[in-house]
Amino acid sequence: MASISATGFLPQSLTLSTATARASTRRPIACLSVQLQQQQPPSQRIERRKIMVIGAVGLVAPALYDSSNGEIEMAMAASSGFTDMPALRGKDYGKTKMRYPDYTETVSGLQYKDLRVGDGPTPKMGDTVVGDDKDFFKFRLGSQEVIPAFEEAITGMALGGVRRIIVPPELGYPDNDFNKSGPKPTTFSGQRALDFVLRNQGLIDKTLLFDIELLKIIPN
Repeated sequence: MASISATGFLPQSLTLSTATARASTRRPIACLSVQLQQQQPPSQRIERRKIMVIGAVGLVAPALYDSSNGEIEMAMAASSGFTDMPALRGKDYGKTKMRYPDYTETVSGLQYKDLRVGDGPTPKMGDTVVGDDKDFFKFRLGSQEVIPAFEEAITGMALGGVRRIIVPPELGYPDNDFNKSGPKPTTFSGQRALDFVLRNQGLIDKTLLFDIELLKIIPN
């Protein structure tokens, strides 16, 4: 099955008078998990198109809080050793781009890691590719039906391969709206969860993580 999740942790006790805060324990702010597909038999189970938000300081992104008070921004700034700047709270200015180990980074900024290298042919521009059972998720390369990261990632895959990609916002959904480009959740709960991640101004980072399996190539 596939899932979409957004989980955050806020230090229970912080000392904000110094550049680096001390945190004794962390408590979860919120945890959201929504199934996007029907569960498959164990022999076929693989987390396809798994979406999660990666936090800016090694945490999964915080969720469900009132961004007007800026509490989480201050906590994360303090715990990471950065100075809190109230005028920049809730904005993307000055974010440090994270480079993840064991991932290859392309010129566009996409980071990927092959979980399984395929042994079949590689799709060409104009071919239709299938990334799920029963033709559930398919699109034609070059048609701009999906976010740019998907086009780039699948173009370099071989049939049967599984690739994990880390998608920066500039290669993700246009205007943070999944209705303008695929992949799209098929359930209302899945759509609501993804919409929360994309549109919530309080989230420090909107980087997305996908697992893609290339199951079929239909030549043009």
